[in-house]
Amino acid sequence: QVQLVESGGGLVQAGGSLRLSCVASGTIFSTKNMGWYRQAPGKERELVGDISPFGRTDYADFVKGRFRITRDNDKNEVYLQMSSLEPDDTAVYVCYAQIMTQYRDPWADYWGQGTQVTVSS
Repeated sequence: QVQLVESGGGLVQAGGSLRLSCVASGTIFSTKNMGWYRQAPGKERELVGDISPFGRTDYADFVKGRFRITRDNDKNEVYLQMSSLEPDDTAVYVCYAQIMTQYRDPWADYWGQGTQVTVSS
């Protein structure tokens, strides 16, 4: 079993910053890409960005240099540092990871439950 648990969400004023964390635990042989999605009320889930095991990152256009994803491979953790937050960033942020649980098992996507980020104007 694999679990992903996010933390760090909350309420912040526009222009403020938040740092989200996500830790993967359980039976993990190897982890490939990790990243973050978000889903706002009434909208579809959208990719925020992801990071490879070697630290290569890709971000959605709306990030505009405001967010930064990092990871700690030894701890199976991924982080989302968000700054210059806007009310449109209000959403549930969900982390994901591509994980191989046993040697030669297929890669599978695992998801956290999400953490709420609310940006007030």
